Amino acid sequence: MALNISTALDRVIEGDCVEQMRALPAGCADLVFADPPYNLQLKSELRRPDDSKVDAVNDNWDKFDSFAEYDKFTRSWLGAVKHVLKDTGALWVIGSYHNIFRVGTALQDLGFWVLNDVIWRKANPMPNFKGTRFTNAHETLIWATKNPDQKYTFNYEAMKALNDDLQMRSDWNLPICSGGERLKNSDGEKVHSTQKPESLLHRVVVASTKPGDIILDPFFGSGTTGAVARRLGRHFIGIERDKTYASAARQRIASIDPAPADCIEVTKSKRSEPRIPFGWVVERGLLPPGTVLQGHQKRHKAKVRADGTLVCSDATGSIHQIGAHVQGLDACNGWTFWQYEQNGKLIPIDVLRQQLRATIS
Repeated sequence: MALNISTALDRVIEGDCVEQMRALPAGCADLVFADPPYNLQLKSELRRPDDSKVDAVNDNWDKFDSFAEYDKFTRSWLGAVKHVLKDTGALWVIGSYHNIFRVGTALQDLGFWVLNDVIWRKANPMPNFKGTRFTNAHETLIWATKNPDQKYTFNYEAMKALNDDLQMRSDWNLPICSGGERLKNSDGEKVHSTQKPESLLHRVVVASTKPGDIILDPFFGSGTTGAVARRLGRHFIGIERDKTYASAARQRIASIDPAPADCIEVTKSKRSEPRIPFGWVVERGLLPPGTVLQGHQKRHKAKVRADGTLVCSDATGSIHQIGAHVQGLDACNGWTFWQYEQNGKLIPIDVLRQQLRATIS
């Protein structure tokens, strides 16, 4: 039965993820975040040195009879993702060494284009109690689009702001889900064995969506994707076949208070902003011909010409060319280098560019 997007939006749909995605309208999702079964292949229970049992992932939904069965399952849900994903949308899928390489192969075989692999380095991983291997301290996320030629959302400046004005790297140091964030049932047991931390989803959502976008999660589990989407002013579609998980997710999301509408916007990428030629600043009288511009610390000067170029003592050219010339450099961002004087203060000409952008955006 076909699903109407209006009835699916901001709801948890119970059922098989492939069937439910196929029932949704084509191209309805801006982003898909998938946390599929890892196929951990655990042979026996795990115990700590004091012989206490480790609460490991031993759920039936994580068990497959063979790699061939797991590969078939992976290709099936990835094919359904292609159906629901917009041409400008993207997919994030997370996994461990047990499955992520098989998922990556299937992704590329189905025509997805990998943008990044991101390492989630766990700040507080579970130790390797037997001392037979390295402590497994990370998981891998693959970020991909449907094809290499499409546009996609990447809020570069927002990621840089989130990282204290440093370019965000592809290794993320975040804690695992624990403490009060971990959902527990009435017996004090984990509701879901692989609940992801909200900090991880927060970063994914801020990086690759806009307010109002639709995020689909085909393995919804305890609802972390929906909780973060609701808080950040995005819509979600959750698909979950386990009724207990689905019920817990609904209760969790209902308790979330959305952030104020004026706080969910993120810093826009400079590349997405309208291009403003310096000539517009001149022709609109913001800096009339003859205005003297000065470089940093007033060491360099140039005058504005009527056609939007600059002239210095021995050259003429664009704001970028003359900025580079007077400094003896190969390149220069003239918008941030040149300044004009107003009321005794030097102001970057980029302020005028932003004023013009505000009039056309």
